[in-house]
Amino acid sequence: MRVLQAYRFALDATPRQERALASHVGARRFAFNWGLALVKERLEARARGEDVEVPWTLAALRREWNRQKHLVAPWWRENSKEAYSSGLDGLARALQNWSKSRQGERKGRRVGFPRFRKKGRGRESVRFTTGAIRVDDKSHVVLPRIGRVKTHEPTTALRRRVEAGTARILSATVSREGGRWFVSFTCEVERPPGRPRFPGRVVGVDAGVKHLAVLSTGVVWPNPRPLEKVLRKIARSSRALARRQKGSRRWQQARRRLARFHARVRNLRQDALHKLTHHLASTYGVVVVEQLHVAGMLKNRRLARALADAALAQIRRQLNYKCPWHGAVLVEAPPFYPSSKRCSRCGAVKSSLPLSQRIFRCEECGLVLDRDENAARNLAALVAAVAGSGPETENARGRDGRPATRQAIPEEAGSRHRRMAG
Repeated sequence: MRVLQAYRFALDATPRQERALASHVGARRFAFNWGLALVKERLEARARGEDVEVPWTLAALRREWNRQKHLVAPWWRENSKEAYSSGLDGLARALQNWSKSRQGERKGRRVGFPRFRKKGRGRESVRFTTGAIRVDDKSHVVLPRIGRVKTHEPTTALRRRVEAGTARILSATVSREGGRWFVSFTCEVERPPGRPRFPGRVVGVDAGVKHLAVLSTGVVWPNPRPLEKVLRKIARSSRALARRQKGSRRWQQARRRLARFHARVRNLRQDALHKLTHHLASTYGVVVVEQLHVAGMLKNRRLARALADAALAQIRRQLNYKCPWHGAVLVEAPPFYPSSKRCSRCGAVKSSLPLSQRIFRCEECGLVLDRDENAARNLAALVAAVAGSGPETENARGRDGRPATRQAIPEEAGSRHRRMAG
């Protein structure tokens, strides 16, 4: 099975290399802004009735850039051509997304017309697709025009795959986050067919804010709440940044300090999500999750910050590609499936269930159970109805994977998982 997989490493670049990386990022931003200004100029000329060509695709933008780069950027040879191509590619994608959004061909909310990029705003990155891109040894990588850069962590995992012929590097993306430089290699990897630890078992996953996830087996994964833990420090750093003179040395220091806090929050959140999704995909044969309308949930001003901190949509996104890797099957419940209001024992559905009621009590059969665990059990029971006969339930073993619902994991395994979660 060949899949696309990314390997990300932190860089320990020298001051000269950091200046070169920053120059490439600036070259990408310059090419993006130049192309956007050209597109706007041509659109205005066409609105006046002039017969001009508007460069809308990457190929057209590259042609215009090659014609004018000697005039608009006489210093273009200082950076790799991939830096300018990366900026033009980003602009072409933005224009395409805007066009599809206007025509109703793109899902999600409406996309606005591209805007000019400003230094220090947004994600700072540059993508290399050609040239010298390789893992040199266990602690160095090679990038076009940048040269040999030391990595903060060993690259052994990717290097062994490349040498064995089971991975091929397609591109490298260099980015700056929280004052540090990172490189991410997009690779085509040959992965052997996976097999979960319990291929015949099903688990329902109820994601939430109080707990990151509650499983139908009774295992609870705590929510690390990384933003809540450093919110006071972020507020203090934001006030310190506002008091500084913009552009001064102390303003730059305060800005880097604030960026480090946000980077730590993001890293803690990603660590918790990856551990949870890896455990689910590598342990159970069938994983059932909900299709949460997170954008609508964020409109609740009382829960918006906590919901954004939990990043609930990431659980389903990561399971979407991790389950096939490990031979598991991902089943998604319908958006309006009443998993919380339905009794997991008798199936009775409540007319309403406020968020303040954390204990589910069934008036029909007398079941008293934690609200989240009841929802997880309902999700696990959904497999018998949704994944019972369709071809989409065929798992990696080539047969119908209909595990018995609400099966409990062995006691020794359950205690181990509870220690991990607790």
